[in-house]
Amino acid sequence: MVDLDAAVGFVVAHGDAVERARLSWLRNGTPPPEELLETAEVGQAPDGGWPAAWGADVASVDATCFRLAELDDLGALGRPAARRSLDWLASRQQPDGGWDEDPALTGSAPEWARPGDPEAMLYLTANAGFWLTVAGLDARAAGPLDHRVGGAYAGVVHAAAQALAARLRPDGSWPSFLAAGWLSAAVLHRQEMFSESARIQVVLAERIPRMSPGDAAWLAVTLRRVGIDPQDWIMVRACRRLAETQRSDGGWESDDGHQFDVHTTLSAIRACRPAVG
Repeated sequence: MVDLDAAVGFVVAHGDAVERARLSWLRNGTPPPEELLETAEVGQAPDGGWPAAWGADVASVDATCFRLAELDDLGALGRPAARRSLDWLASRQQPDGGWDEDPALTGSAPEWARPGDPEAMLYLTANAGFWLTVAGLDARAAGPLDHRVGGAYAGVVHAAAQALAARLRPDGSWPSFLAAGWLSAAVLHRQEMFSESARIQVVLAERIPRMSPGDAAWLAVTLRRVGIDPQDWIMVRACRRLAETQRSDGGWESDDGHQFDVHTTLSAIRACRPAVG
């Protein structure tokens, strides 16, 4: 079982102001100070996207999804900055329902965001589709009031789900990066494409024993965010993997270096915390 008290202690001891604010929101819904939210939103381009650190001033689908994840951890998806970024993501959808990065990023993008690469495009489609799915009702954006999945972006999200399902192999695997699996499963689950989502989850469950802590936490947070029960078999397996990999100091190791250990620990807390109500 994950030691949540030790994990909280690790974040308190090692987190910065934003990370401690994320912990407070996660634990008891305490809204962050306005100035801290403004800091989390800094760097947004006028069109609504955020540039990546590797992409100069060009707005990036991948970077914008990452910023939305940070804002979600602060309870800030209803703020104007999030609404603008969701509008930008929706405007970037291609006719086939998918997403791709700006060709201007070809020389600098990492493999998971490389413009024109089919594996990267599937990952970006799953990521953008996920955030438009879960944030649409919070943001409502520039569209009419709409209580369907994705809210104002319901049509965009439906097209994304169709694009993801079209790339799914008969055995439930997908021709892209690991994270594209749980992001796709989440989008398809919310579209009530339960068979397609379940096939992906079976493949993911087989891989959980070999997953890094960061991947196990990201998987569980993503699926929990779309309403999959914390007691569901795949969620239990993911939290068991996190229990196995929790360090004696209460934290977890990040795939991206020790400077991101607090981020991974916050994801683990969010993934395995008790259900409310």
